[in-house]
This record gives sequence, structure tokens and C-alpha cells, in this order.
Amino acid sequence: MTDLSIQTQLATADVQLRDEERTRCEVWTRVMGYHRPVTSFNTGKQGEFAERTFFNEPGRD
Repeated sequence: MTDLSIQTQLATADVQLRDEERTRCEVWTRVMGYHRPVTSFNTGKQGEFAERTFFNEPGRD
């Protein structure tokens, strides 16, 4: 086996985590030029964040 074939096998292998191995992912967003964790938002701002629509610019992948 070559290094590339080993890397390909590792990349395609399914990773299974038990529930006790999982951790909460912290989501950050940019607000007025600086980054803040969404968990630090008040209830109203968290609601606004949940309603945001994400889009892709035309011509970009």
C-alpha cells in the first residue's frame, strides 16, 4: 500500500462517537467587526441569529 491509499482509506472511514465522547460545539459569529460566541447573546439576539438566512455569492463555490 502507498501512503496515498492509506490516507484515502482513513479519510473515507466512518467515525462513530459514543454519546459520552461528544462535546458541544461553540458557534461564533462576527458582530460589528469583532467575533463573539453565540452563547453570550441575550435571548432576543439568539433568536435573530437563528432566523438568519445563509447564502452563496454567484460565481463562488
